[in-house]
Amino acid sequence: MAAKNHTDISEFLLLGLSEDPELQPLIYGLFLSMYLVTMFGNLLIILAISSDSHLHTPMYFFLSNLSFVDICFTSTTIPKMLVNINAHSKDISYVGCLTQMYFLMIFAGLDNFLLTVMAYDQFVAICHPLHYMVVMNPCVCGLLVLMSWLIMSLVALVHVLFILRLNFSLETEITHFSCEVAQILKVAHSDTFINNICLYLSAVLLGVFPVMGIFYSYSKIVSSLMRMSCISGKNRAFSTCGSHLCVVCLFYGTALGVYLSSAMTSSSQNSTIASVMYTVVTPMLNPFIYSLRNKDVKGALGRLLSTAGTCL
Repeated sequence: MAAKNHTDISEFLLLGLSEDPELQPLIYGLFLSMYLVTMFGNLLIILAISSDSHLHTPMYFFLSNLSFVDICFTSTTIPKMLVNINAHSKDISYVGCLTQMYFLMIFAGLDNFLLTVMAYDQFVAICHPLHYMVVMNPCVCGLLVLMSWLIMSLVALVHVLFILRLNFSLETEITHFSCEVAQILKVAHSDTFINNICLYLSAVLLGVFPVMGIFYSYSKIVSSLMRMSCISGKNRAFSTCGSHLCVVCLFYGTALGVYLSSAMTSSSQNSTIASVMYTVVTPMLNPFIYSLRNKDVKGALGRLLSTAGTCL
């Protein structure tokens, strides 16, 4: 099929997880359930933090932002997927695909930045407790979140502008359930060298450096905790850090799975499954990790639910 300029393309076709008609109801029910659990769990975290004055601290401010970003991250892909399954359709408009890609990059990057900032917050709280309220004051916390939004918005915009110069076939099929950058580049009929260079640079700047920052923060945290004599304080710090480390491992582990499956295998099915873990399962599990491992969040959730039960 002849390649056409992007201005002639009206839509792409998202092939989804499976083309088997018998599996569509199962996929629909599974993803609808996971989406509802993700929404409900993260909303509960946000409501618990906002309603409990004891949780109005930098760490929980970042956690509430992480929950909000996870809601947005999942909402970027799953509703469209569910609509397509329900309508027995695979299409997504050209503009809709680029819009979905734009917000996917923003929210994935924000997850990355927020996890890094939360590690830094833990580092300051444990290693420099006397300076904590000065270093992590509300203005600094707000500025860190705002800068994260601005950086990711600009990075995502650059990728969109570079993709606008590419040519695609009419009714281009994307063997995925969402419009990820790597998947769009695979189906382009133009030279994607510049796009790939931009993608790799983004991965290094927005992935490698934050991971190095997290490792550095936790190396200092562990060193400081080993010197701590108070057992109760040490256990409390380990509990708080443990929740964050679980989320970090889950996020970067699944993200690495997406990258390796795309780079080392030609199987689109493996890449799609890895992406499900990255974009759907991780945001769904984050609230459970924080609520089950963190006594403060667990207590706030209990008070929130008891208050809601009393009102009803």
